[in-house]
Amino acid sequence: MSAENTMRNRARTQKRDTETDSDSPHNIVDNQESQKPVADEGNSSDKTGLTASDKGKAEDANTDCLKGSFWLTRMLIIRYMGFIYFVAFLVSLHQNKQLVGRNGLLPANLHLSHIKSHTHSSSLWSLLSHAPTLLWLVDYNKDLDYWLDVIAWTGLAIAAFMIVTGSGNWPLLLFQWMLYHSLVNVGQRWFSFGWESQTLETGFLTVFLCPMLSLSPLPKATPPTKIVIFAYRWLIFRIMLGAGLIKIRGDKCWHDLTCMNYHYETQPVPNPLSYFLHQSPEFVHKFEVLSNHFVELIAPFFMLLTRKWCMVGGAIQIIFQVALIISGNLSFLNWLTILPSLACFDDASLAWLFSSSVRSKVIKIVTEQKSRQEKPSLSKMIRRIFNIGFGLLVAYLSIPVVLNLLSPRQAMNTSFDPLRLVNTYGAFGSVTKKRTEVIFQGTNSSDPSSPQAVWEEYEFKCKPGAIDRTPCLISPYHYRLDWLMWFAAFQNYQHNPWLVHLAAKFLVNDENTESLIAHNPFHGRPPPKYVRAEHYKYKYTQIGSEEARSGQWWKRKRKGSYLPAVSLDMLRSTIASMGWEMPKVSVTS
Repeated sequence: MSAENTMRNRARTQKRDTETDSDSPHNIVDNQESQKPVADEGNSSDKTGLTASDKGKAEDANTDCLKGSFWLTRMLIIRYMGFIYFVAFLVSLHQNKQLVGRNGLLPANLHLSHIKSHTHSSSLWSLLSHAPTLLWLVDYNKDLDYWLDVIAWTGLAIAAFMIVTGSGNWPLLLFQWMLYHSLVNVGQRWFSFGWESQTLETGFLTVFLCPMLSLSPLPKATPPTKIVIFAYRWLIFRIMLGAGLIKIRGDKCWHDLTCMNYHYETQPVPNPLSYFLHQSPEFVHKFEVLSNHFVELIAPFFMLLTRKWCMVGGAIQIIFQVALIISGNLSFLNWLTILPSLACFDDASLAWLFSSSVRSKVIKIVTEQKSRQEKPSLSKMIRRIFNIGFGLLVAYLSIPVVLNLLSPRQAMNTSFDPLRLVNTYGAFGSVTKKRTEVIFQGTNSSDPSSPQAVWEEYEFKCKPGAIDRTPCLISPYHYRLDWLMWFAAFQNYQHNPWLVHLAAKFLVNDENTESLIAHNPFHGRPPPKYVRAEHYKYKYTQIGSEEARSGQWWKRKRKGSYLPAVSLDMLRSTIASMGWEMPKVSVTS
């Protein structure tokens, strides 16, 4: 018994010693360190016990539930549409008064008065059917410039809201669409290009992508409708297929694979990279044409197939548009064409673009909707009816568009309804082989025909002029005057009366018109006594040539006179016959 008691006492003593030692600060740290889990390299875990690879698998499993949903897609499209609107209204704010204002090159008030006189009706409905614009509601003869600014500033504000929030509703985006319609329908030649109709059609689709009234980016009660998603895909399908068909039905160079030999040099407004791309080897240009045919004639059909093929088709179109953006200044056209391609991607494929909190909210919404089966509310039923009606409207308006695509006499960039809801598209059906430019010049000589007359050149914002000036890089911004000058070079001034008006503005150093160009040689001096326009042929210099080493991008040769030398007095009768106000000499001249 005594031996047994002795062993028990020793055990108690050892236990007390151990407890005493473990309570010391040093041992507390040691014990805590010993209790930390040993990290296994490549298999670390957090408090949840999940390793990094487990987390990745869990996240993939979560995003899998987003396949076929378009909440994130809607947010992205609304933001992107806001960006397009912002650029479009910014261009309008900076240029509309000079182009279509009361004292612009083609005054919109005269255009509206002309429409009113030809409709033989003062009925608002009749006027709107001929030219849908909110300017019918104001005194456009007196306050045109003011309202042009109001429309542009309002459009910019709404566009900024769309970009920041990624949200919108029917009233807001319908009003935005009406604002841009109001400008396009008074823009005349300046707004006569395909991207204007494409902006309106894309903007109209975006109205119905949004909730009716909610301005929440993720309105639980209003999921994105797949009818509108398909309408976007139908739009990009028509845009690309139309562009491809117009090419193979048009210029022979699209068949013999030589169009890209000319395109970079003769496109409306080249950028610096265009110069280098033009001088690529022949086989590269042939590959570019073949790639173009694949992208525009074959790849569009991918977007009508299964999810994976649709995403492949959308990715091809986006990459193609980015390549076009890099290689030239084609306004915001290519940026705009990216937008309907985004509808080829669902939330699962776009989740990486959004924060984890936004992804979690969408996953929660999608999971809840899949887990419960509720009877549709009255508001949902109304929206469903609207969506079905919208789908039927697009289908009906697509009939003449499809017939046009199938026609051997295909027309490009054409609208078959006054609201431009569903349109035909196409670009570069024919490719210009030689570049010509209209160069305006002024002189203070009393005798413009004298060999001693010194002619000084006007320099435009972006179009080629001075042969040593670096080509501009402005996309998605757009200079409407420069763009139309490219077309004017193929015609004559009789087909472009605004050129005569431009000459008259130069003859008085008009400040508004001066803001449209890069350099007025008579700025701060008396205006020229005579102005003329010369016709030149332009070609790129060769890389490494003596001209290129001296800083020249272009070489040019005079073709002849485009507009003969004119004075302000010589233009008085023309200005009066067009109904334009006689330009007045700027007080700063």
